[in-house]
Parts: sequence; structure tokens; C-alpha cells
Amino acid sequence: MQPLEGVTVLDFTTLLPGPLATLMLAEAGARVIKLERPGGDGMRAFPPKMDGRGVLFDQLNAGKEIVELDLKEPAARDELAQLLGEADVLVEQFRPGVMARLGLDFEILSKRHPELIYCSISGYGQTGPRSGAAGHDLNYQALTGLLAQSCGTPDRPVLPAAQIADIGGGSFPAVLNVLLALLQRQKTGRGCHLDIAMSDTMFTFGLFAHAHQAAGQVVPEYGTGLLTGGSPRYRLYPAKDDRLIAVAALEQKFWDALCDLLELPDAARDDRRDSETSAACVAAAIAGRTSREWEPLLEQADCCACLVKPFEDAIADPHFAARGLFGRMIRAGGQPIAAPVLPIAEPFRKCSET
Repeated sequence: MQPLEGVTVLDFTTLLPGPLATLMLAEAGARVIKLERPGGDGMRAFPPKMDGRGVLFDQLNAGKEIVELDLKEPAARDELAQLLGEADVLVEQFRPGVMARLGLDFEILSKRHPELIYCSISGYGQTGPRSGAAGHDLNYQALTGLLAQSCGTPDRPVLPAAQIADIGGGSFPAVLNVLLALLQRQKTGRGCHLDIAMSDTMFTFGLFAHAHQAAGQVVPEYGTGLLTGGSPRYRLYPAKDDRLIAVAALEQKFWDALCDLLELPDAARDDRRDSETSAACVAAAIAGRTSREWEPLLEQADCCACLVKPFEDAIADPHFAARGLFGRMIRAGGQPIAAPVLPIAEPFRKCSET
């Protein structure tokens, strides 16, 4: 028996944060009913496509029941009322105020369904001066001080490679708090309203910045922090073939092992005395061989340094294959495709679908 078996979730979400959250709930055994407007979710047409269907839509909504409703129609409102009567959890991702205009806000529904757990995912939360503003992942990182710490330089700005706010600030906190609310409901018999603001959680990702500020220090920006490029022990260095090597030899034992492997002179090993000289020596040594030449040497040295692998190489890595990360399959356009890897431990996951 799966942990969320018997739990019914109404999914009013689109795009990435909400659908990924409800996918994780579905993967843990919940019955997820995705409600779409007439014509369907816009993500159905979002690239990349396979046989005219958005692959990301199929990945994010595998295992969910899809119900298309025009809430302007009385019959649709009646059907929704029946679904609400069966629901344990409602997840919505509209701007604050939209559900209220539909007569579906928490205040109204909680009176009819006091056990309902109502989860709202938004960019800036349900309250506050910015609550109604438009935004996307990049905006949430930019406005919370997170992006400034590692966004390149003004002449060469760099965009984050992952949707940190969408997933880390939206999907994961939504799942965590829904599970906490289900536990609380077992004790109190009542639901609650969860206000998940993607921008709020970006401050959690900025713990190092908080520590600097608390210590009365200036927060390092533009890649000058310990973990953003300011230390020669934690940087990206190009090999002879221009493939990058990720060096994360923070602890002294790993730094010593790396220095031994690179045969650095004694003067370059003391990075506290002159960090840029140390970095230049590391860079020169790594540039002397190709990434493929470095790969077995770095693995043997066990010094927290490795190749920066493209996605195609990463998913072919024997370690991840051995852990079964890519064995879950779904269908897109009638063809089997790999589903997203979800942070659901093996005992709690559904079986792969083929």
C-alpha cells in the first residue's frame, strides 16, 4: 500500500511548479484529478513536442485523471461540486484573487468542506504589496538577492541552468506542506490554507548570504563568494579540449589530494596567501590534459573534482543507471518516453508505466 493511497487531489495548476508537485503526490499513491479549461492546458503545445504533443506536459501529468470543465456552465459547476466533496487536497496556481472571482477561494470552500487542505502556489504569496505582480523563475531569484551572488559579470551575465524557484520554491515546499497538513488533519480533523510563495523560499537558498550579513560582512556578489567562484578550490576549469572540470575541493584533505595530482608547487598550494595565483596554477595544470585523460585520474584521486558532463552523458553514467533513475516510462503521442526523475524513495513510488 502506498502512503497516499485513498487521498484525492484536485489539481488546478499549469506550467511547472504545481503540476510537478501534484505529480509527486500521484507517484506516492494519491488520486490526482487535473482540471483543465476548455481547449486544454496551454502546456500541451509547449515544446519540445512528439507527434504534436508537448513532451513536458505528458511527463508532468502522467498518472493523473484529466477533466475539462467550463466553469461558466451550470453542469460543469455541478460536476466540480461533486469533485470537491470527494477531495482531500486542492492545489491551485493562479494569481491571488482569481479563485475568489470563481467563487472557489479557501474562505468559501472551507465552510462547505472544513477538512479540505487548500494549497496556493504563487510567485509572491497571497499577501503583500507584490502579491498580484507577474513573474517567472528568473524574477523570483533576481528580487531575493540569490541571482546576484552568481550571475556572472555585467559584461557577461549568466542565467541559472535550473528552475530553482519553480521547483525548489514551488513544487517541493507545496508537497512538504501538503504532507504536513495531512498529518495535522489526522489530529485536528480540519484542513488549512497553505500559502506557498516561490520567492519566499529563495531566501532559504541564500543561507550563506544570511550568514555574511549576520556577521556584519558584505554579501559576495558576481561570483566572488566561497561557493560561487571566489575560491580556487571551488571553480570550473577548462581542460585541454575546452571541456570543463568541476573542482569542489573545499576541505584541506581534498585540496591536498588535488594539488598532489596536479603536481602544484608549494607556493601555489597555500591559497590563503594568494588565491588568484593558486587558481592560475590549477588552471594551467588542468589545461595540460584533455577531459577524458583527466576523468580516470580524478576518480582515482577522490578529491571532489569531476567532469562537467552534458545531459546525454550524464544519463548514461553507470552509477545513475544502476540506481534505476531512468526506468520509469510513460507514453507521449503513443510512444514510450522516459518520465522525470522524482525524489520519491523506492518504497513509496508507483511502479513504472509502459
